[in-house]
Amino acid sequence: MEIFSNARIVLADGVLHGAVVVEDGRIAAVETAGPAGLDLDGDFLLPGVVDLHTDNLERQVLPRSNARWPSRSAMLAHDSHCAAAGITTVFDALCLGDLGLEQARVQTFEEGVADLRFFSGTGLLKTEHFLHLRCELPAPEMPELLRRAIDDPLVRMVSLMDHSPGTGQYADLERYEKMRVADGYSPAEITEAVALMQANRAAYHDENRKFVLELARARGIPAASHDDRTIEEVARNQAEGITISEFPVTMAAARAARGAKMANIAGAPNIVRGGSHSGNVGAMDLIRAGLVDALASDYVPAAMLEAAFRVFAEGVLDLPAAVALVTSGPAAMAGLTDRGRIAPGMRADLVRVRVHEGTPVIRAVWREGMRVA
Repeated sequence: MEIFSNARIVLADGVLHGAVVVEDGRIAAVETAGPAGLDLDGDFLLPGVVDLHTDNLERQVLPRSNARWPSRSAMLAHDSHCAAAGITTVFDALCLGDLGLEQARVQTFEEGVADLRFFSGTGLLKTEHFLHLRCELPAPEMPELLRRAIDDPLVRMVSLMDHSPGTGQYADLERYEKMRVADGYSPAEITEAVALMQANRAAYHDENRKFVLELARARGIPAASHDDRTIEEVARNQAEGITISEFPVTMAAARAARGAKMANIAGAPNIVRGGSHSGNVGAMDLIRAGLVDALASDYVPAAMLEAAFRVFAEGVLDLPAAVALVTSGPAAMAGLTDRGRIAPGMRADLVRVRVHEGTPVIRAVWREGMRVA
């Protein structure tokens, strides 16, 4: 048994000064005055963060352009980043299909799945990992990659992606081209890549979309849309059984998804940076409108808790509701009923946080009662 005492415990409906008792990796009790234990010195004690979408592994695999890192080493670095950010459950969003100027993602997918299988059950990973398969609909190789992975028990979510220039997140083609120039590509390279991506979209998008949805439906795996822009896109998604709108890029799409009883995921980096890096709707504006059910780290694991505390600091939500965006909200969306809240019987996934001059500082992280960071 372990006792975490003198903590400000963030519960589903308030903040309680008291103690949390942990036995056999589960929360046994939450008390206002419990026996002495590990004194948390008045720090906040939060549920472990649940991240439904992170591309962070890609950044560990390619820390510099053309400098690919050994895959298992990259996986361990990614795992440590997540734990240090207070993430105790992570969905590794691996991309099925290479597009245009972003090559080698198929290799990252194949090695990532193999590495998770290698480490699964060893107890060596700090964070519990699941797979979120990002299916690039314009990619001709995507269906075969999906066939090879869809029956892995680690797969808990699929999303339908289309990063073709001129649609979704990159609807503004001129802005897209400027971004790629800033990445170091020549105008000729960009023109060639855009033409190829748009041709592949016309050839494969609809057929691949149908294929992904059929496989997900047959296996009972939640399907998410991605970068929804219009009311019409959302209506089609609902009609085809999609239950999650991931990173809607307009207020209209987010409202339509809510009206269709779909759950909305927004990007935590969008909040920390103060807006979208692609010029789309601000996540804070979506939260103010009551349209966000969960935040995801997207490409910065540390953004999760910082975003939650910023939502609270700006008075948009109270602390329990802000914390729920990165804990119970995503847990419920993924059907993980044993985590995301501090309550008796739940997993003892816990994060100790102290706010120093407005900045949340993670001081310790426990997964099922075992310290991992």
